[in-house]
Amino acid sequence: MEERLQKVLSQWGVASRRQAEEMIRRSRVRVNGELAYLGQKADPQRDTITVDDKRVSAVERPDLVYLLLHKGVGIVSTCHDPQGRKTVLDLLPAQLRSGQGIHPVGRLDVDSTGALILTNDGELTYWLTHPRHSIPKTYRVLVEGHPPESVLRMWRQGVLLDGKKTRPAQVKIIDKFASTTCLEIILKEGRNRQIRRVAQQLGYPVLKLHRTAIGSIQLQAPGGRCLHEGEYRHLEESEIRFLQKLKADSH
Repeated sequence: MEERLQKVLSQWGVASRRQAEEMIRRSRVRVNGELAYLGQKADPQRDTITVDDKRVSAVERPDLVYLLLHKGVGIVSTCHDPQGRKTVLDLLPAQLRSGQGIHPVGRLDVDSTGALILTNDGELTYWLTHPRHSIPKTYRVLVEGHPPESVLRMWRQGVLLDGKKTRPAQVKIIDKFASTTCLEIILKEGRNRQIRRVAQQLGYPVLKLHRTAIGSIQLQAPGGRCLHEGEYRHLEESEIRFLQKLKADSH
């Protein structure tokens, strides 16, 4: 049965759908010896699919890997960076960096820190990053100044960004300092640099942004120590079940 090529590559754990599309654009993928094109369909049972001239198949699919990484400032949330900056994959050991199809799920901007999931489960990545699905993400955010309750209320209710209102968010004050305020923000969406842009628009620019949790998955493993910047750990079975259950409940 024919399916879109990027979906096949994602199901086989070669890359996420988005990354598979990029591979096709860069002429890295062939189907039966012919260069693949965006939108092309393939029969995974009958067609020969190669990436960088190496045949890929469901049989050769690596074991599924689920990691949580503590991303630091200056690290980009991609597999490759044209500007030569350090990527999240550079923080992994060689055996996980290549040949496994491991990629970040979503992204944290280069100036932000904290929890980032990496996996080679392309279907889970597609589900977690689809705008329709809303896994809550928790952030600690240090902003300039002291936003009053009226501003926090606006933030909670939604703010116009690029002509579209943001979804309701949970926003509460954690601590106040002489000239700054620490907030906890829980979002169920993740537009590009959303927290930074909303804070700037409301007049309280972000100084530091740190993601502490993705759903119930935290930098500190259940019963374990907290990850330091640049460190990673394998997700616990309970955490993988949490992600799979969210996915199943959405169908």
